[in-house]
Amino acid sequence: MHLPRIAPWLLAAVTLPLSVNAQAEQACGHVTIADMNWNSATFIAHLDQFILQQGYGCDAELVPGDSIPTTTSMIEKSEPDIAPEMWSNTMREALDKGVKEGRLRYAGVTLSDGGEEGFWVPAYMVDKEPSLKTLAGVKANAGLFKHPEDPDKSAMMGCPAGWTCQITSEHLFDALKLGDSGFELVDPGSGAGLAASIAKAYERQEPWFGYYWAPTAVLGKYEMVKVDFGTGVDAEHYKACITQADCLDPKPTMYPPSPVDTVVTESFAARAPDALAYLSKRAFTNPQMNRMLAWMEDNQADGEIAAEHFLADNESLWSQWVTPEALPRIKQALAAR
Repeated sequence: MHLPRIAPWLLAAVTLPLSVNAQAEQACGHVTIADMNWNSATFIAHLDQFILQQGYGCDAELVPGDSIPTTTSMIEKSEPDIAPEMWSNTMREALDKGVKEGRLRYAGVTLSDGGEEGFWVPAYMVDKEPSLKTLAGVKANAGLFKHPEDPDKSAMMGCPAGWTCQITSEHLFDALKLGDSGFELVDPGSGAGLAASIAKAYERQEPWFGYYWAPTAVLGKYEMVKVDFGTGVDAEHYKACITQADCLDPKPTMYPPSPVDTVVTESFAARAPDALAYLSKRAFTNPQMNRMLAWMEDNQADGEIAAEHFLADNESLWSQWVTPEALPRIKQALAAR
């Protein structure tokens, strides 16, 4: 009979003071955490499981999740208890309704600077020509970005056809009048094709200009600089026009950050205030998450391995999120790996 692999840190739990764990479990109890199907989300889910289990005595269980079904289940059934990485804009109306009805709570921000989109150039280009960090500089140096099929044109790599960002990148390309500077928007064919174009440019130290987003492993591996349009952010116009396929008069604006939150059920928030306090403090910047995703990709690591790696290498960060009482218990569990 095949026995499931038991994580070493679960075994470590038996060494913790039973009175401490029992007392914490009485308050926290059984906790379900949505393990969503992308790398940053599964990493955070495993991280929360480890910290809540070892530091706060919760009986923490991971359950499969995704944005829409998880939100629906949390509202209708009060489970799972925690969605560690919810891109709130995609479900804003439903989430806000759940909060208003007293079923859900925004526990804290997952990404402190929000999900990030923009037009980017490699850092090595900016090092040589600082003006390239601005749109004016990119336009003035359009000749650097040779089109792969037409030497008389300049290339901007766009978002793959069929993705939502294809609409926004095309509208902003037009609003910023990049075509007037000789640029043509190039369809990379796929997300993999877009990532590969950055990797190829970096390998050869060649010019590159185009759309990308964070947090991603690509921006963790390759240092890129987000181009400043010089427009600021017009969030209302972005939502009303730039995101709409039928927008006829797009105007320049930087991409607004996308809120990424940790959402919990109100029943969990009420019974586990200490665990809730941890979730309210646990947040990553995009550069931190980019580096974590790059490490996961380079090491073909799953969420559990990534969580253990993060905890081992970043105590100065995560120790600020937990209580003084939880800290030694978490460190003890880590030492027993």
